[in-house]
Amino acid sequence: MTAPGTRVGESTGDTDDDLDVEEALALVREPRESREPREFAEGATGGRTPPPAAPGEHAHGGLSAHQHRATPWPQAREIAARAARSGARRAPVSVSLADALGVALASPLDALTDLPSFDTSAMDGWAVAGPGPWDVREEGVLAGHAQPEPLTDGAAVRIATGARIPADTTAVLRSEHGRTDTQGRLHPTREVVHGQDIRPRGQECRSGDQLLSVGTLVTPAVLGLAAAAGYDTVTVVPRPRVEVLILGDELLTEGLPSEGRIRDALGPMLPPWLRALGAEVTAVRRLGDEAKALHKAITSSAADLVITTGGTASGPVDHVHSTLERIGAELLVDGVKVRPGHPMLLARIQQNQHLVGLPGNPLAAVSGLLTLAEPLLRTLAAHPAPEPYALPLAEVAHGHPYDTRLIPVVLRGDAAVPLHYNGPAMLRGIAAADALAVVPPGGAQRGEETELLDLPWAAAGIEVCFT
Repeated sequence: MTAPGTRVGESTGDTDDDLDVEEALALVREPRESREPREFAEGATGGRTPPPAAPGEHAHGGLSAHQHRATPWPQAREIAARAARSGARRAPVSVSLADALGVALASPLDALTDLPSFDTSAMDGWAVAGPGPWDVREEGVLAGHAQPEPLTDGAAVRIATGARIPADTTAVLRSEHGRTDTQGRLHPTREVVHGQDIRPRGQECRSGDQLLSVGTLVTPAVLGLAAAAGYDTVTVVPRPRVEVLILGDELLTEGLPSEGRIRDALGPMLPPWLRALGAEVTAVRRLGDEAKALHKAITSSAADLVITTGGTASGPVDHVHSTLERIGAELLVDGVKVRPGHPMLLARIQQNQHLVGLPGNPLAAVSGLLTLAEPLLRTLAAHPAPEPYALPLAEVAHGHPYDTRLIPVVLRGDAAVPLHYNGPAMLRGIAAADALAVVPPGGAQRGEETELLDLPWAAAGIEVCFT
């Protein structure tokens, strides 16, 4: 296999690592340096006894040659986050508010007008002028109507929330704070303070004020603010385009597994997960194990990121490496010291196009998705890196002797509870999980604080996250 960071089929040499942050609109915050995994020297454990290998994973006494070449998990995530910055700047796009949820602002959101743009009643009640009692006009003032007639001292008029304040109004008297006598005169039932319950023009902002800065993630609240400020469209960083290539002749798209064939779990799972990471999934193609079809799909793709599932090892129908070598791709990560998901890879196909090869086992594919695809998509979408956090484990988490291990957990109070059914081919654990615990080589004891990776549905509402 080719050493990471070299072009497939070429000799190893120095590469230009000068990465221009401005090429990514300078919007992505550098993540804090992750905790380095505790490495075990080959044939020695530094006095610490390695735990048994996790279920479904191979235990062995020494490091294989491929393990030596594999990239440590924290470094692999950093390489993926930085990889997209070496390309040309992705041009900002103007999108309607309806299409802007989940993207990042590429230009500041400046106020187009004063907010509010006129003096407004903050309550239902009466607009009053001068001290009471007041003579009440017959006509009222409603929201959305033209400027009402001015008030004279001793006069009042019924007013609705959001309606324009008549000129010379002293205050707004709330409905529950006034009473009328038999002559129809209005009396206050508590002290009236000058200017009360009036939202003056420009109270929230003045025209030209910066409301939100470049890089702000567009949330439902941001959409509301943009609409209130008069925007119909906003300028944003475009969503990264992703194409998913499902490999494997053994996969079924419907019905029960039978005759040695299994259901495709990644086809239904990956597209919404990628959308939750801010991507636009342009296509999901099922190619089987045909090398020519894989070559054609990769070379004809216009996506920013191509994701393959399976085919990253060295079996008789694993064609990802040979295809990348054939097209002259540059391998940036070729294997990661993580379980599950060890044979994942990251390659640069062209200057502005990458490929992430996920293992075919479902939980191993999730591991690859969060290790390589998520950091790269975050950079492309100009999303800030999440603040790292840790919680103590509620019970022992067995680790791998040499590799980081990702284990599904549920969060209960101030602790993370490891879940069972966490083998590479299993989804039962991750389906019930809130996060993945990053277990360092050698494992973690009960009560030991462990870094957590939140899952999209645990960090936001389902509808917001997967829309």
